[in-house]
Amino acid sequence: MSEAVQVKRSGGVLEVTIDRPPVNAIDLATSRALGAAFDELRRDPALRVAIITGAGSKVFSAGWDLKAVNSGEMALDRWWEIDYGSGGFAGITEFWSLNKPVIGALNGKTIGGGFEIALACDLLIAADHVQFRLPELPLGLVPDAGAVQRLPRRLPRNIAMEMLYLGRWLSAAEAAHFGLVNAVVPPAELMTRAREWAEKIAAAAPLAVEAMKEVTVGIEGLSPHEAYDTMRSGRFAAYERMLSSRDAKEGVSAFVDKRSADFKSQ
Repeated sequence: MSEAVQVKRSGGVLEVTIDRPPVNAIDLATSRALGAAFDELRRDPALRVAIITGAGSKVFSAGWDLKAVNSGEMALDRWWEIDYGSGGFAGITEFWSLNKPVIGALNGKTIGGGFEIALACDLLIAADHVQFRLPELPLGLVPDAGAVQRLPRRLPRNIAMEMLYLGRWLSAAEAAHFGLVNAVVPPAELMTRAREWAEKIAAAAPLAVEAMKEVTVGIEGLSPHEAYDTMRSGRFAAYERMLSSRDAKEGVSAFVDKRSADFKSQ
């Protein structure tokens, strides 16, 4: 693993830390290392959930390493054709086959591509000093690694347009108000809360967690009628496995018997 990406396992939880001072910017090596970490999450049945955060307390990630772009290491024209590793930019923004949830623990300013990493997460917890911004337009760029695709679906459209066109700063409190983040906590409590959530997910039936991820990603943007039909079409392998699983029967039986369930991923 790259020194810029620190990975720690704790039971079923994978903690991924972007550690590239001063602003945790993402170059090609860092992107590929993040992709490798999330691919490990996908492949290892012992892992159930990941937390991604940034080193330090000032910046979660400033996104693209513009010095690497300026030097020619990272191209602008059709940048997606370069090998950024599994999952596209930052290892997660286009990881469509990732079958387990990721919690973003945002420890500082979440800017540009760093914001796009956050938007690719399933749950977001922000320290109370966190601010969000998309500064690309004055640089002659468009935030096309997830912000233009996801942000107008997550915020009221006029607020999203302010961020995209005007580079508006969004505070953690505003992000919580608009439902962009799930929780805002003091900095000292950030990782404690993220780990509590991760342990709760890790304790759930693994097949059910995978099915939840698969279905929520697969039906996004569909009408309710289309979503029902898609769920029942047999397209979702994890969902089909979950329905007929031993774990589903065990979960119901444990509830009726008032005991803890013994899930086996079967």
